[in-house]
Amino acid sequence: MPQTRTLAWFRRAALAATLLCAIVVVVGAWVRLTNAGLGCPDWPGCYGQLHPSQVVDRAAEISAANPDRPFDYQKAINEMVHRYIVGALGILVLGLAAFSVWNRRDPAQPRILPWVLVVLLVFQALLGMWTVTLLLKPLIVTMHLLGGLTTLAVLWWLALPPDRRELKAAERPVRRLAIAGFLVLIAQISLGGWTSTNYAAAACPDFPTCQGSYWPDMDFRNGFVLWRGLGIDYEGGVLTAPARVAIHYTHRLGAYLTAFVLGLVVFGTLRRAQTGAARAAAVAVALAVVIQISIGMNLIWKGWPLSLGTAHNAGAVLLVLATVALLRYLSPRSEVGRYRPSLR
Repeated sequence: MPQTRTLAWFRRAALAATLLCAIVVVVGAWVRLTNAGLGCPDWPGCYGQLHPSQVVDRAAEISAANPDRPFDYQKAINEMVHRYIVGALGILVLGLAAFSVWNRRDPAQPRILPWVLVVLLVFQALLGMWTVTLLLKPLIVTMHLLGGLTTLAVLWWLALPPDRRELKAAERPVRRLAIAGFLVLIAQISLGGWTSTNYAAAACPDFPTCQGSYWPDMDFRNGFVLWRGLGIDYEGGVLTAPARVAIHYTHRLGAYLTAFVLGLVVFGTLRRAQTGAARAAAVAVALAVVIQISIGMNLIWKGWPLSLGTAHNAGAVLLVLATVALLRYLSPRSEVGRYRPSLR
């Protein structure tokens, strides 16, 4: 059954929200990499105002009261731009949820996932507040990144209409492998977030070696303590060099594993997929892996420029989009079940 014109507009709105969410994730990385995460020490405003320009005349007073973190207009702007974009995304997500209620009589209308997005939005808002109030605690900031990418994945899933067909027997092992690959990708992105939030990205200034060795001095015990005491200011990081090396090198090893598993997913899909859309998504996954690895290597070789650091996060976004698209095309919806309440 082809989708109705009304549902087609829902998909278009979900696509617009997907693009905006991708921008949110990349701009969030840019804010973190420019050390602007605490550019506004309160939430949701900035020094109690909606825009940093409203407190410029109090800059000297604010800086005197906070000598360890004086007022920085550029950092405040960076942080607030991110919050403004998040606000626009929130309006779109609420609109999708409202639309799902208005169009609920359409059996193909997704009715559950739009409200899952609303819950995610609330949780993300809380994480955004805790990111500031808990002074960039790595676990909170990493969860904030994962929440943003989860939102992106759900929006993209909603934007892509499911194929109307039966899943062939030859495709079932590939779908299971693709799910496993997606879980490995999530773990690797989590390691990337942990690396960034602990300021461990530059701990290994060489590649393929690290500190001139293929197994450098590493402190795994302190590198992966998920929670440390309240009141610690994490801006700039607090870990010793061996702990940061342990984090970075684990992320690097995870990249090798992720590339291998996703390579198996691509190979299996190209061999067994029954549709051109699934094979195209597999090619997109392969390209995203190559792009991300290339960015990662050049990031190290060129000394961690801001542009490549931001691009590395954009590469993670591409990987998520490509992998979710592949899972979508390997999860067709049979005509038999079209009148059941829809997640899709």
